[in-house]
Amino acid sequence: MRDNGPVNDAEPRVEGAPERGSRLYPRVTSFRSRRGALTDSQQQSWDRMWPTIGADVSDTPLDVDGWFGRQAPTIIEIGCGTGTATTAMAKAEPHVNLLAVEVYRPGLAQLLQVVERESIPNIRILRGDAMDVLENMLAPESLVGVRVFFPDPWPKARHHKRRLLQPPTFALIADRLGPGGVLHVATDHAEYAEWISETGDAEPRLRRLDWDELASGAIDSPMTHERPVTKFEGKAHRVGRPIAEMIWGKVNG
Repeated sequence: MRDNGPVNDAEPRVEGAPERGSRLYPRVTSFRSRRGALTDSQQQSWDRMWPTIGADVSDTPLDVDGWFGRQAPTIIEIGCGTGTATTAMAKAEPHVNLLAVEVYRPGLAQLLQVVERESIPNIRILRGDAMDVLENMLAPESLVGVRVFFPDPWPKARHHKRRLLQPPTFALIADRLGPGGVLHVATDHAEYAEWISETGDAEPRLRRLDWDELASGAIDSPMTHERPVTKFEGKAHRVGRPIAEMIWGKVNG
């Protein structure tokens, strides 16, 4: 675990999401529904861009190569917020197809505006539950990377069942990663960091990767691990909350 010292630009979460179980991994949803109206400019960008690079989550397997119009390594970012990290990392990895998953429509509208304004070609957006994407839309060993930056910690003990990063989630991610694929997680919540660390280490198909070895190039990774500091993360730094980062690699064989 890397501690970056004293984390998504998503708006504050609002209660109200219905509890909906996954077919393969029964659970309540790990997100809260959030409502917000789009500005006129956001709606115009949405109308122009969404039919081409956006889609609602469904039970239909996704033709990733067809959607991007090329064959390329694919990374999924779960909970992209307003896309600050998404766009920066997509521009740093033009050879990668980046799937961004989020439920918050105004945040996605902001991402769409940046994609349109900066002509970023390697981002596609899915709106809905990321577990449905992993279970139903992506094939086994189809990903080179999974990013989960600052998931909701659900700090109250009675809400821990809502946390995204449960043992079945790690198992599903391990199944969708190809050999050598990487899972990169960041959180500013200390107790959740311990939960994530222990749960990820318990998944037999994942092994923890050393940050120093990654930085030195001693370990070859299929994706970059340098994140931009978002407004949310900046607030965490200002109040002295450390950022914990963890990376696991898919075990070959």
